[in-house]
Amino acid sequence: MSADPGDDVRVLGIEGTAWAASGAVYDAATGTVDIETEAYLPESGGIHPREAAEHMAEHLPAVVERALERARELADAQAEGGDGPPVDCVAFSRGPGLGPCLRIAGTAGRALAQRLDVPLVGVNHMVAHLEIGRHRSGFASPVCLNASGANAHVLGYRSGRYRVLGETMDTGVGNALDKFTRHVGWSHPGGPKVEAAAEDGAYLDLPYVVKGMDFSFSGITSAAKAAYDDGEAIEDVCFSLQETVFAMLTEVSERALSLTGSDELVLGGGVGQNARFREMLGAMCTQRGADFFAPEDRFLRDNAGMIAVLGAKMFRAGDTVPVVESGIDADFRPDEVPVTWDVPSSVDRHVSRAEGGPDQVQGAEATVTFEGDRVVKERNPRECRHPDLDGRLRRERTRAEVRLTSEARRAGVPTPVVHDVDPAAGRLVFQHVGRCDLRDALSAERVRSVAAHLATLHGAGLVHGDPTTRNVRVDPAEGADPALFLVDFGLGYYTDDPEDYAMDLHVFGGSLAGTAEDADRLVSAAETAYRGAESGPDVDAVLDQLQEIEGRGRYQ
Repeated sequence: MSADPGDDVRVLGIEGTAWAASGAVYDAATGTVDIETEAYLPESGGIHPREAAEHMAEHLPAVVERALERARELADAQAEGGDGPPVDCVAFSRGPGLGPCLRIAGTAGRALAQRLDVPLVGVNHMVAHLEIGRHRSGFASPVCLNASGANAHVLGYRSGRYRVLGETMDTGVGNALDKFTRHVGWSHPGGPKVEAAAEDGAYLDLPYVVKGMDFSFSGITSAAKAAYDDGEAIEDVCFSLQETVFAMLTEVSERALSLTGSDELVLGGGVGQNARFREMLGAMCTQRGADFFAPEDRFLRDNAGMIAVLGAKMFRAGDTVPVVESGIDADFRPDEVPVTWDVPSSVDRHVSRAEGGPDQVQGAEATVTFEGDRVVKERNPRECRHPDLDGRLRRERTRAEVRLTSEARRAGVPTPVVHDVDPAAGRLVFQHVGRCDLRDALSAERVRSVAAHLATLHGAGLVHGDPTTRNVRVDPAEGADPALFLVDFGLGYYTDDPEDYAMDLHVFGGSLAGTAEDADRLVSAAETAYRGAESGPDVDAVLDQLQEIEGRGRYQ
């Protein structure tokens, strides 16, 4: 077989980030992916790094040898046997994951590449989750929701990298479920046990925390434990925990679709094996006219097949790594990976209200209708959410939006006038402001103006909650003076905590990364303007918190 990167390739993949000692062969000529996996299941508690590493050391060599034998069979069947290697390259999971496990997988990958005298490719495990979904679905440039044990984030492609549009502020979704099940005495993994118990449950109110496109699971996990300790039926707690956690992830996925203009969503990660979770994501996409794809279960849980498939794409692009530079990275974030293989820029299918534009647009969770000098916003029922949870969120957010829109204007921040509101129906009538979203008319001057308005808002003890480039309306015809308005305060609240103000800036910066070609320059302009605003909070404390949020490095 030729090793020319332009030809069809055969790749041996090695996965070893945590619990799965896995080897696989991807044959591009036939499209087949053969996966061999030996799973580590702890006797009690969660995954123990030392035990996981011992499992990896014991089982990975045999798993890789079985995959290699399968590669030889494929080479012989395609008349490519002989003295040449049975694969064109070896790909291994470089991170993120447990350091001791990654080192074993990396050593196996290096040893095999040297033994076969073929190139080595180091793959980001989380990008592989995304790319296997893109590969199997045929989607061009989807938004991806990764939901696994240690991770939870939403990714979208922009300007040569997969950008993190939203992520957990504390723990991975699978780990959150496992913390609850360990509390009630169930063995690992907890997710399938929660799913089984939830089949006979009824809904209980639990905390729901979404900040822009970021989210938190610590509060809901603690509340679920407390509910169980207080005597609530385990079936009801599991049902409510599952409904609430998955509703949060579905909501941020819809926000990412709305922000980027994409109409394609793929799911990755082991938690994606939950049938109710897939049902909720599918219902959301159907309601907004988007396409949804979840790979087969064998590609959702950790596996070497996805490592091999992405390894083939990287190999074709010449993105190999010398053995001496092939160290692992336990904190390897997906947005640190230069995308050298072919990923088309997403085709913006979004529309903004302008002269001659549409009379109605679909935002994230709301339909906006333009009626002359007024705008009608309707938070229609979301079919993906439990009716009790959906009704609660629609009422709470409608009331918050009315109150905080008016409070912000009184503080000196330009916002539309509220003409009418019906909280029970989730319906509001606003003054029509701006001609388009900031997303469609980005400039450094407008970004600086938004940052200054956020400083004013924070100085008044208010948080917007979702200050993305879709929630700022601008009038590009106004020339040098940036006439703009902040809208959609439904996630806003009152606070005096600098970290809450920093989260506003974090959300705004993330939205710039997801919509702008020169995001770094614009983010810098925003921070400079925030620091220099005439009225605001303790700016140094806020920016210190922003640096801490963005430097935690625990959200892989």
